[in-house]
Amino acid sequence: MSFRYYRDLKPTFGDRADWALPTVLRHHAAERPDAVWLDAPEEDRSWTFAETLVSAERVGRSLLSAGATVGDRVVIVAANSSQFVRSWVGTAVAGLVEVPINTAYEHDFLAHQVRTVEATHAIVDDVFAARFVDVAEAASTIRKFWVIDTGQRDAAIETLRAAGWDAAPWEELDEHSAVGADVELPEVAPQDLASVLFTSGTTGPSKGVAMPHAQMYFFADECVSLVRLTDADAWMSVTPLFHGNAQFMAAYPTLVAGARFVTRSRFSASRWVDQLRESKVTVTNFIGVMMDFIAKQDERPDDADNPLRCVFAAPTAATLVEPLRRRFGIEAFVEVFGLTETSAPIISPYGEDRPAGAAGLAADEWFDVALVDPETDEEVGVDEIGELVIRPKVPFICSMGYFNMPEKTVEAWRNLWFHTGDALKRDADGWFYFVDRFKDALRRRGENISSYEIETSVLSHPAVVETAVIAVPASAEAGEDEVMAYVILRDEVTPQELWEHFAKRIPSFAIPRYIRFVDELPKTPSQRVQKAKLRELGVTDDTHDREAALTR
Repeated sequence: MSFRYYRDLKPTFGDRADWALPTVLRHHAAERPDAVWLDAPEEDRSWTFAETLVSAERVGRSLLSAGATVGDRVVIVAANSSQFVRSWVGTAVAGLVEVPINTAYEHDFLAHQVRTVEATHAIVDDVFAARFVDVAEAASTIRKFWVIDTGQRDAAIETLRAAGWDAAPWEELDEHSAVGADVELPEVAPQDLASVLFTSGTTGPSKGVAMPHAQMYFFADECVSLVRLTDADAWMSVTPLFHGNAQFMAAYPTLVAGARFVTRSRFSASRWVDQLRESKVTVTNFIGVMMDFIAKQDERPDDADNPLRCVFAAPTAATLVEPLRRRFGIEAFVEVFGLTETSAPIISPYGEDRPAGAAGLAADEWFDVALVDPETDEEVGVDEIGELVIRPKVPFICSMGYFNMPEKTVEAWRNLWFHTGDALKRDADGWFYFVDRFKDALRRRGENISSYEIETSVLSHPAVVETAVIAVPASAEAGEDEVMAYVILRDEVTPQELWEHFAKRIPSFAIPRYIRFVDELPKTPSQRVQKAKLRELGVTDDTHDREAALTR
């Protein structure tokens, strides 16, 4: 069988010894010191590569002078801002480990992640400070907080101090003073741990993916190749920086290529094309239903009057590509199939029309990629559905495992292949197509959701005896999943009462849209719930719909 492969990737930094963020930043600070890297239009401020390095080194020295030691984990809970970006690169130059946490998380969700990484320091927006008081036991390893001001900074600092923590304004990290100026910054190697990003769990809580510097670099450089990024480009991201989609698949690629990174706080479909013009954006990325939201905006005669040439959409809404290409004058839509654990082993060639639904071709120079029977690990044939399994051909371009979860790491790397839990098929030409998930994880509007964690929250209601949470297809193309909960009750309760209960415990994006009350759940002889049967049933006439209830 003669498959096609993706072989366009030629690393920007040819020596793998340079694959660490401090090395990349220092290179561009020396080569193009006055070129703008970080552009924050909402703050009316930008930072050159040289200014970014100065700020990063100040932040890094301040963290170390506050007692952090190389390898310590620094939690960041913040919306998109220049402070977030400079905190991230500051941890990197200090040899610390950045742990970005979803800003929707609180209570048990926040406690689990903070406890798992045993964070020693934290950087938070003021509006999220009180959440740590609610999980004080899990956050007991944190010695100091730095608070980003969004209007409530002083009150947030007092709240943290009253709970027994040391707390200070974020600006303390980036001061010009001599405090910490004599602290020596470490040499950071490609194999050193850079970040822990949490991904959804299935049979357990969410897992922290331990990403070495080389993997963060490589994933970013894959995106450089994917969109053909150069130092003449500007990449705008409106997705959250606590996700890899914005951090190492948008911000970091611009750092690698010497391009400009434009960060905005949130996505605005109505303002999107205006923002492209204002910031002279040539590349941007979409997740989930963002393409659909753009397509539904009223057309304007000057829609194509913009500098955008490339959209990186994951996943791509195939039926919208041509209409959006014509309307906005977009040269290319590109896509990858990857995971936080593995980088992107499947990539689409730039500017090439892909078969409908195809995610891309295997990057075989860097990865072994196969589709196997999930029970036997035997490889399946062409056009047959199998589980995607991956292994790297180069050191440290995949994750180092799940942080503080060795059993889960061993389980995922069965037979020395990383098992993704995703069902794909491959055609005779070598194109891969996503089909479904073998695992019980869900993905809604760009957010990974752990069915296990949602089930735990549903079971916390005293009227619930048993539950099973599944994904059902979203109505919008590329909307990915909607969340549905099958519920067995011991006492009578209304769907509205359950939704109100969920709202206090579950992040808003993960609250089950659908609830169906049942008397029993289909199970295997070993008493495991047969979720495949529940997915086949889907949304039935007796299913309660939260969105429909809200519109009444």
